Amino acid sequence: MPTITLNHQPFFYALHRSPQADFTIILIHGAGGSHLVWPLALRRLPNATVYALDLSGHGRSAGEGHAHIEGYAAEVMQFIEMLALTNVVLVGHSMGGAIAQTIALRHLPELAALVLIGTAASLRVSPAILDQILPDFEQAVATINHFSWSPSAPPQLVKRGEEMLAQTAVSVLYNDFNACNEFDIRNQIAHITLPTLVVAAAEDKLTPPKNGRFLADTIPQAQFTLLDGAGHMMMVEKPGETAEAVKQFLIDD
Repeated sequence: MPTITLNHQPFFYALHRSPQADFTIILIHGAGGSHLVWPLALRRLPNATVYALDLSGHGRSAGEGHAHIEGYAAEVMQFIEMLALTNVVLVGHSMGGAIAQTIALRHLPELAALVLIGTAASLRVSPAILDQILPDFEQAVATINHFSWSPSAPPQLVKRGEEMLAQTAVSVLYNDFNACNEFDIRNQIAHITLPTLVVAAAEDKLTPPKNGRFLADTIPQAQFTLLDGAGHMMMVEKPGETAEAVKQFLIDD
């Protein structure tokens, strides 16, 4: 698996190249996640070269992460520059969606489109979660994971989700959720000029569908897709439907 040196530290990404790539897709995971949250249906989209990142401090990437969304946005922009990527579609889930929105507001010429999955223009975090991470990490992980899935999610997926969250350093998880809590660009997203797909899930307790509706109604070139029978980890619960929505969006774009 490829690694580059970013900010003097190893930065990991998984890569899938399509023989006939029309787009370069960058998958940006959410708080406490890694490239492993992305199902193969998205990591191997046809007609696209797909980079699934481990943000600093996550997965196989070194570092301590960042205390603000802007820090993660800066490293993704560095990644784009270092690899000289073009025709880029940013696909961000939850915190990754906040990162993608922040980058989109920079109006980089390398960007072609935006896909926002289970995210919002403001990501306020319940004090019941944020205040629990440092004093009781194990319970905080269980709480976060509980709210991340629909009631119909297979138990093995729910269990794996909790195991992956638990692998994140306590300080990184806290900084991630604090960065989300501070994120609020509701008064700026009308300035995003990229074609945008907003994907929400009917049973998402962390970023309810109304947040996605607001994004789609406010971003000028946005369209909205609602997935039934899925929660916040919609791309894991409904990988085929999520990938099909993204594929169709890219075809139509």
